[in-house]
Amino acid sequence: MSSKKIVIFASGSGSSVENIILKFKKTPNTEVVKIYCDNPKAYVLDRAKKHNITYLIFNSSDLKNNVVFDDLNLIRPDLIVLAGFLKKIPENIIKSFKKRVINIHPSLLPKYGGKGMYGLNVHKKVIVNNDSETGFTIHHVNKEYDEGDIIFQKKIEVDTSLADELAKKVLKEEHKHYPLIIEKILNES
Repeated sequence: MSSKKIVIFASGSGSSVENIILKFKKTPNTEVVKIYCDNPKAYVLDRAKKHNITYLIFNSSDLKNNVVFDDLNLIRPDLIVLAGFLKKIPENIIKSFKKRVINIHPSLLPKYGGKGMYGLNVHKKVIVNNDSETGFTIHHVNKEYDEGDIIFQKKIEVDTSLADELAKKVLKEEHKHYPLIIEKILNES
C-alpha cells in the first residue's frame, strides 16, 4: 500500500501543525511531507526543522502565480490541511485537489466566519455576544472564507469571560480532534 501524503499550510506558531506531525509519525503509511508557510518569521518553521519536514516559504504572489500550485502538483498530496493559515486558497488549487483541502475554524460555522474572523477575534465575539456555547468546525475549503461543506463540529461550553482562556479551551479540543478527522478522511479516500 502506498503512503498517504499530507501537506500543511500555516502562518503562525504551528502548535496544531506539530500536533498533526506527532500523530502521523506514529501512523503507518501516512506522513506529513511538507509545510507551506507565508510568514518567514513563523515559529511553525522551527517546528518543521525540529521534525525534519521540508517547507516552502512563499509570498502572496507565489500563491497567485502558480509557484505553490506547481509545487503541490509535484508532491500530489492526498490531503491539504490548513492549520492557522489566513490567506485564501486560489481556485486552481481547490479545483485540482477537489474535496482534498480542509481547514479548521475556531467557531461553530456559519457563526463568526469570514474575512478577519480568526483566533482571538472569534473568541472575543463569542464573549461579547454572551454565547453559551462555542466550538470549532472542520470544513472543506472552497473559494469563500469559511463557507465550504462542514465535515465535523464540536460544541464547547463557554464558561469564562476571558477570550484567551476560551481560546485555550477550544484549541485543546481542536488538537484532540483535528488529527482524528484527518485520519478518517484519509482512510475514506
